[in-house]
Amino acid sequence: IVIDFKFENSNPPTKGSLLISEPFLTDQYFSRSVVFLCDHSEKGSFGFVLNNYLEAQLRDILSEYPEMETRVSIGGPVDTSSLFFIHGLGDEIPGSMMIVEGLYIGGNFDSVRDVVANDPKKIESIRFFIGYSGWDENQLSREISENSWLVLNNIDTSLVLQTDQSDIWKDLMENLGGKFKIMSTFPVNPADN
Repeated sequence: IVIDFKFENSNPPTKGSLLISEPFLTDQYFSRSVVFLCDHSEKGSFGFVLNNYLEAQLRDILSEYPEMETRVSIGGPVDTSSLFFIHGLGDEIPGSMMIVEGLYIGGNFDSVRDVVANDPKKIESIRFFIGYSGWDENQLSREISENSWLVLNNIDTSLVLQTDQSDIWKDLMENLGGKFKIMSTFPVNPADN
């Protein structure tokens, strides 16, 4: 039996898609990464890596925030001096923009602090990122055609806000089954095989 291990992309990327990197992509930000696309058009695309974390809590970055358990992700290599956030709180955060139904980006940062101070459980509906991932005009489409990314559409949006997954890349690949399940077991360095 011969198995073709190339990613075959029949799904076009859209706002709300997940990008799963091919197993041997070696970029420090994108190796075995899962990226949530917040926007995609002919002019370019941007999103956040979901499975790369800082060894710091939010309060280590923003001392004015209340003490809370939340991981901060490294969203990508662009604008790494800025903090970004996505959330499921909608109009509770003035100035938010909807990405897809139930997920929003940005808004008034002081409102985030106030919402969490009043109801600490709402931190589970907010996810913070240092930096983001961006692609110029047609760059992402070119990378997809080169089989660097597998595109998943119609995802469970609650997955995007979870920061407790041990290995979302492996889990998604296994769930796709077939050759993707086999790919999920490849060593990071092919020479280790």
